[in-house]
Amino acid sequence: MKILFAIGSGSFIGGASRYLISLFFQQKIQGVYPWATFTVNLIGCFLIGIVFSAFEKGNMSGDWKLFLTTGILGGFTTFSAFSMESLQMMRSGNVMLAMIYVLTSVLLGIVFSFLGYSLIKSF
Repeated sequence: MKILFAIGSGSFIGGASRYLISLFFQQKIQGVYPWATFTVNLIGCFLIGIVFSAFEKGNMSGDWKLFLTTGILGGFTTFSAFSMESLQMMRSGNVMLAMIYVLTSVLLGIVFSFLGYSLIKSF
């Protein structure tokens, strides 16, 4: 039960953070490209790299790993929103923009995960 509470609490933190970032981008940037989701996913990829690296080095308990990854980052990252936004761009005729969004999100996501992982692994 303690783990479920930790994951639920983390999910609340992550989801609320994602919402605030989305509000910021809606107020600052207009356009078709989903900058908020793109940014949140890259930040999430970077942070999950850090968490997994810290866990592997023994700097973090399994409970903390679940709180941070399944809870906070699970609530924060937006892969389902990413998929739906990609589909909506394709359906509205912005196929090339959708492909750019998908490719850059996936490729840069991997790069950011590696950077986060490497940052902690190097210490």
